[in-house]
Amino acid sequence: MSTETTTSIDRNLRKERTGIVTSNAMNKSIVVAVERMEKHAKYGKFLKKTSKFMVHDEAETSNVGDTVRIMETRPLSKRKNWRLVEVIERAK
Repeated sequence: MSTETTTSIDRNLRKERTGIVTSNAMNKSIVVAVERMEKHAKYGKFLKKTSKFMVHDEAETSNVGDTVRIMETRPLSKRKNWRLVEVIERAK
């Protein structure tokens, strides 16, 4: 395999998530909350679980309430290893 093929394959394995911006008070960083539905092991009821991610926003384009798509990347700081791909929908 050539190195070009290997890099393109590795790039496709990066995780992508869609979530809502909860904070943009930092420089070039935002906090994105991603919700998922998880089934309770015993009772079978679906529960809403939330994960919060620190995301790198180079251009500082997003605001609180925006729906955004984020992608996994190399560690940029202690807690930040996601980057902003696009703003899907602006907050009203």
